[in-house]
Amino acid sequence: MSDRLKALADAGVSIWLDDLSRERIETGNLAELVDQRSVVGVTTNPTIFASAIADGERYDEQVRKLVAEGRSVDEVIFELTTEDVRNACDVLAPVAERTAADGRVSIEVEPDLATDTEGTITSARQLWQAVDRPNALIKIPATVEGLPAITMAIAEGISVNVTLIFSEARYRDVMDAYLTGLEQARDAGHDLSTIRSVASFFVSRVDAEVDKRLEAIGSDVALALRGKAAIANALVAYDAFAEVVASDRWRALEEAGANMQRPLWASTGVKNPDYDDTMYVTGLVVPDTVNTMPEKTLEAFADHGEVLGDVVTGKGGEGRAILERLGELGVDFDDVLLVLEQEGVEKFKKSWTELVETVRGQMEKAGA
Repeated sequence: MSDRLKALADAGVSIWLDDLSRERIETGNLAELVDQRSVVGVTTNPTIFASAIADGERYDEQVRKLVAEGRSVDEVIFELTTEDVRNACDVLAPVAERTAADGRVSIEVEPDLATDTEGTITSARQLWQAVDRPNALIKIPATVEGLPAITMAIAEGISVNVTLIFSEARYRDVMDAYLTGLEQARDAGHDLSTIRSVASFFVSRVDAEVDKRLEAIGSDVALALRGKAAIANALVAYDAFAEVVASDRWRALEEAGANMQRPLWASTGVKNPDYDDTMYVTGLVVPDTVNTMPEKTLEAFADHGEVLGDVVTGKGGEGRAILERLGELGVDFDDVLLVLEQEGVEKFKKSWTELVETVRGQMEKAGA
């Protein structure tokens, strides 16, 4: 087992893999990562599934069967992806039994539903029923329209991974949506201890957008702030989380058996090759959080990552000071966050289109 990854886990960070394929499941690779790399959860998205289906022959037999049944491309995608997530949930079931909070596998509602509240909740119900595993998480985007769907899902006892969070303000909305859902679930007689949630706060994309604007300014002061905004933004977000966890509202729910909605650091692969490839892991170590990593980042941390203790708690003021300096230099951070959310939704839609095209191509081969 990697000592560095174990040290990260021992510091209270749950290590989740941002990748899944049928090959990983069937070859035992996923189980091996659980045993040898301290992996205790999995996140997926349409791009991950498109890559897995395009590269793997392990889907061919199921695709042929579904084509023979006359299924549509959307139905084939639903069957392929829910089967992978169900089987991954089974691999991680012992982790879920051992740790309760972990052993989770996420699957996303269709990205085209990001601005459709009713469509999102319908999709969430269908995915939850199809996967049919208590350690599944349904990914719902933190768009304005997604927020009431989050509340509705939680109120019905569906565990949720809230995704595409970029700003402190939206994160506070997400936490409110979660608590409201728990309150409704409690009032409806649900066992709150069975409901789980994480809030996926995106990290590296913030630096990618801010750095571009700092380079356009071009001054020495501006250039010195490159690579600082993403972690600063996450520190501010964590401060908001700590505030909510300390609130009377949360304490009442906790006493009723509710589980904390843990912050999940997403988009932690480093996009700038000039930066330390583990910076969004080392710089965000704090207990009761999740860091979901692509395998490249996981292996980089296993090789040379550092755990410097809790580097987040109480640092919200430092993060806010960096964001204020960006504003003084002319970087409109509110605009950065708006652009990132819009781009995030568009990227999700594009990745869904890629998945549809990939599966359609496999269906055409199967029917040939």
